[in-house]
Amino acid sequence: MIVDFKFDGKYVVIVGGGSEAYKKTLSFLDAGSKILVVSRTFSSGIRKLHQKEKINVLKADIKDGEAFVNQLNPKPDLLVVATNDQNLNVQLAKCAESAGFMVYVADNPSISDFILPAVARIGEVRVAISTNGKSPAMAKVLRQRIERLITQEDLLQIKLQDYMRAILKQRISDQKVRKKILYKILKDEHVKRLLKDAKFDEAQRMALKIMESFGVEDKSHRGSSAAVDQSLQEAR
Repeated sequence: MIVDFKFDGKYVVIVGGGSEAYKKTLSFLDAGSKILVVSRTFSSGIRKLHQKEKINVLKADIKDGEAFVNQLNPKPDLLVVATNDQNLNVQLAKCAESAGFMVYVADNPSISDFILPAVARIGEVRVAISTNGKSPAMAKVLRQRIERLITQEDLLQIKLQDYMRAILKQRISDQKVRKKILYKILKDEHVKRLLKDAKFDEAQRMALKIMESFGVEDKSHRGSSAAVDQSLQEAR
């Protein structure tokens, strides 16, 4: 089971300053987290993020995992452990569990509270690929395959669906009717061709015509061009 945690605004402490810590820092930055990276040394990527004031860093040589966890103030929502010292990683994980906050250990899924899947990012699309911790290398290969499969047409279709959903929510109270119209737009061959040719404005106009074909005007679904124009202005 893959669960998408909401880390927006959450406080995440990442222990480790190497390449793995950098990758995890980017992931949690993308999720909107507030991040503190703690390490003896920091990779150039982490240093650049700090220079751009996207993260905070603390230079420290952690010898005692329990003492480190206990002195964290404020307490993090999540402790990410990504050092090359396996004994320290285990110690930090156990102490974090005792302290009552979540923990993720980069090289040891068995003592983590969750597994971070490989995530394909294409525009606004996020696709998670997990091998249940069995093969991070294969998860990366599958991620790269998926990134090649999703096209610009797909991304424009998402943009169009979002645009039309905003209008339909204002005009139609019946969720089933909204869904029917959106699927009609999604499957329409003319709309697909326009999006494939990157003619988004024309695709919008075609989608509005499809909406009008359902007789959309108000919550009783009687349509007019004026009502559609008004909806467009409100959605913008």
